[in-house]
Amino acid sequence: MTLIKCTSEHLPELQSISRETFTETFKEQNSPEHLNAYLEKAYNQQQLALELANPDSQFYFVYRDVEVAGYLKVNIGETQSEEMGDDSLEVERIYVKKKFHKQGFGKILLAKAFDVATELGKKKVWLGVWEENENAIAFYKKKGFVQTGAHPFYMGDDKQIDLIMTKTL
Repeated sequence: MTLIKCTSEHLPELQSISRETFTETFKEQNSPEHLNAYLEKAYNQQQLALELANPDSQFYFVYRDVEVAGYLKVNIGETQSEEMGDDSLEVERIYVKKKFHKQGFGKILLAKAFDVATELGKKKVWLGVWEENENAIAFYKKKGFVQTGAHPFYMGDDKQIDLIMTKTL
């Protein structure tokens, strides 16, 4: 396993894994229309290029040999999707390809988020997780996160609820 920080050179690969992992994770519970609308909005090249260029956001790939197995996106400051304060780091995206589930890649990516938070002097790490994603919720609870709130998440025009989970470092 290898972990690297993404740069603008990784844009095509980032777009590919973003679309693939999001689709694998949510296609069964959402209509193709809502899923495709979200993919086009969140994972088009222009949007991802802006996110990669933002100094308050960082992306990381985790590899199994030469294949990207998953990725992480963390945010600080005003790039956080909720106002959580300057002492917080948001894990906005943490996805692993389905064929690599249960092999420790999620743990590696989450550990990287904790490392980045510590390096930046943050006291809390938080994330939003879909209220129906029971496996992810269980994983985060096991890692010490507790539910501290909720916020809406739109899949196309379908309003869903993400639980806000926080871990104090």
